[in-house]
Amino acid sequence: MECRAVGRFIGIPARKARLVVDLIRGYGISQAIDTMKFTKKYAAKVVEKILKSALANAQHNHGAKNVDRLFVKEAFVNQGPTTKRFRPRSLGRANTIRKRSSHITIVLTEKESTR
Repeated sequence: MECRAVGRFIGIPARKARLVVDLIRGYGISQAIDTMKFTKKYAAKVVEKILKSALANAQHNHGAKNVDRLFVKEAFVNQGPTTKRFRPRSLGRANTIRKRSSHITIVLTEKESTR
């Protein structure tokens, strides 16, 4: 059983979101959520929300009964579209401001039983 949750067009640069997502790869679901609660980055709130969405998908769509066996199999961030804005500068010039976005994907799966 493999379930996923994708957050698309998140207003965080992919480079900054990757720092947070790298913290939870391979962790159990409860430990990953706790890690996100105590991480002082803006992206941590968004990643926690996507983690909870993946957990809800596992319970509702795949009927996962034992939540303690779930762990983060894959977690990655892809770059989304960049919105371009312009800022006036001296002598009639303009500078480009790039507002980057990202797509965050989290895949959960169950650990194999060791019996």
